[in-house]
Amino acid sequence: MSAHPEPLTPELLLQAYARGYFPMADAADDPGYFWVYPTKRGILPLDDFHVPHKLARRVRRGDFSVRIDTDFAGVIAACAEPTPHPQRGNTWINQTIRDAYTELHRLGFAHSVECYDESGGMVGGLYGVRLGAAFFGESMFSRATDASKVALVHLVGRLIAGGFTLLDTQFVTEHLKQFGAIEVKRDDYLELLMDALPRRADFYCLGADAPPELVLQSISHTS
Repeated sequence: MSAHPEPLTPELLLQAYARGYFPMADAADDPGYFWVYPTKRGILPLDDFHVPHKLARRVRRGDFSVRIDTDFAGVIAACAEPTPHPQRGNTWINQTIRDAYTELHRLGFAHSVECYDESGGMVGGLYGVRLGAAFFGESMFSRATDASKVALVHLVGRLIAGGFTLLDTQFVTEHLKQFGAIEVKRDDYLELLMDALPRRADFYCLGADAPPELVLQSISHTS
């Protein structure tokens, strides 16, 4: 897959997501990008999302302060940082992608979930794109134990409460398998996507800072 010369605009991004494509870059210092259209797609079934007991206790205790959309640029910048983690390796998020998604966030189509510690420092989070009742998870990061996992639980609770029907994870990793992530064939994914796109969903149904208990209740009602 070669780098694409066409400018990566918000309009182009939304058109691509609606057809099952998403962009990646070869490296952080490569200004180009390419489209990915996997034959198998990772998803997290919202009606079968599993929260490990130990993690549920951490969420319930409120070990992190969780906020929505207060520092989208900070989240995507953290996700773009090089990491030795074997599941991520070199980042695929270059400046072209960062600029495009930040603009998409400004337009209301991209969101971040952020975890802060007691000192007020952001220690974990994730970001993704929303279209209809579909949420496309892009990347997550963690600077403290379980911070990205707590962000994911808060995201899922919010999506369930808001009437979302599809959580796309792009690929399935060992990290996501513990929550119930599965791989589906492209045709099956596109069927789920086409069903989700015309539906209405509310990302802010739980407000900007939903209490942990409300998030967990939202998830438990589907399991």
